[in-house]
Amino acid sequence: MVGPNYNRPKVDVPTAYRGSTPEEAPATGPASLADEKWWNVFQDKELQGLIRTALSNNYDVRIAASRVLQAQAQLGITRADQYPSLTGGANVTSVRNPTIGPIPAYEFTAGEMTATALWNLDFWGKYRRATEAARANLMASDWARRQVVSTLVAGVASSYFQLRELDLALQLSKDTLASRTESLALTTELTEHGIDTMLDQRQAEELVYTAAAQIPDLERQIAQQENAISLLLGNNPGSVPRGLKLTEQPHPPEVPAGLPSSLLERRPDIRQAEEILVASNAQIGVARAAYFPQISLTGTPGYQSSALSNLFSGPQGVWILSGALTQPIFQGGRLKSNVRLAEAQQQQALLTYQQTIKGAFRDVSNALVAYRKYREFRLEQEHLTASAQDAARLSEMRFKAGVVDYLEVLTSETNYFSDELTLVQARFNELQALVQLYQALGGGWEQ
Repeated sequence: MVGPNYNRPKVDVPTAYRGSTPEEAPATGPASLADEKWWNVFQDKELQGLIRTALSNNYDVRIAASRVLQAQAQLGITRADQYPSLTGGANVTSVRNPTIGPIPAYEFTAGEMTATALWNLDFWGKYRRATEAARANLMASDWARRQVVSTLVAGVASSYFQLRELDLALQLSKDTLASRTESLALTTELTEHGIDTMLDQRQAEELVYTAAAQIPDLERQIAQQENAISLLLGNNPGSVPRGLKLTEQPHPPEVPAGLPSSLLERRPDIRQAEEILVASNAQIGVARAAYFPQISLTGTPGYQSSALSNLFSGPQGVWILSGALTQPIFQGGRLKSNVRLAEAQQQQALLTYQQTIKGAFRDVSNALVAYRKYREFRLEQEHLTASAQDAARLSEMRFKAGVVDYLEVLTSETNYFSDELTLVQARFNELQALVQLYQALGGGWEQ
């Protein structure tokens, strides 16, 4: 076969991901988080049910599967060019003419049955290279489907965690509103008896209204988030079942990333880019084969007879054998331009492959750093929230004892409520980073 054979290009692969701890990347290389099935990473039963529903009904997944079927059919069409084609036919002719002048009347019936075989010899590997390209395109389509599956799993998990974050924020807002409403009732009573001032009452009202204003906005976000998840599930907008609370979602403090070299074999987008490179490389051979002679063989055996009754008897057999050789002589530069086009497309595919690998290393590094730093932030935010809670409690006690005015309570309560919402966001960010890391490592597509 003419044209270059494919060899995987050399890639500058780091020995460890930037952002990974030394324990995560020893010389032997531990198992990666991506080796885990998605139902082991996301252990919430309701979330697992949502993901399974999405894998069955999501339109993007079904579209990607149909593209795989198209690529399979195209491979069959292309591969058929390597083999001979056989066609058969039959013909019956009946003629009757009257007497015309000196020509007497006559009548006859003739029958013919033939089969024709045509074979374009793949002497230079043109059709085999085209089949190689079609097979690589099929693999690229299948890896694209796996990429869609991986993205869908990560998308459903991320959206679900965000929904649980909004649920927790809504519950905190309602609890805070109830507590502040009780405090406002007490402050109003004290104001009516002249113990507190109207300023204290207004400041207590401010706390109530601040908490109350959060509730409708959070309810709006929850409804819209449920609609977004329903779309991923392939359903009409509707409610989404809940499982574990945001604070109950299991996630390890440290996750193994594995060796960077394993990313070349696991990430679907890298494998898809490589298969496209394989197909582009094979197309160079298809273009170069056009320079050489095209050889075809044709054979037509059959039977002919003037009477159908003896079509297959006696010396009625006929046959035709022929061979043809066609050599391009002048094409106005078409053949050379086709080769240059194929080579340029192969170069583009090579650069895309290399760029995809670099982007994958960046994704993993960013996710590793994000997961570790979001965890550190969440731990510190827990300490801050605990301190703010205690400060709010002490301020309330000092106010009731008449030591300070209500402004101190207002400030402490506002800080505590804000820190609680920030802690909720921090918990979501940590889980979101875990989802992103799992996807960046190429996990989620194995079923």
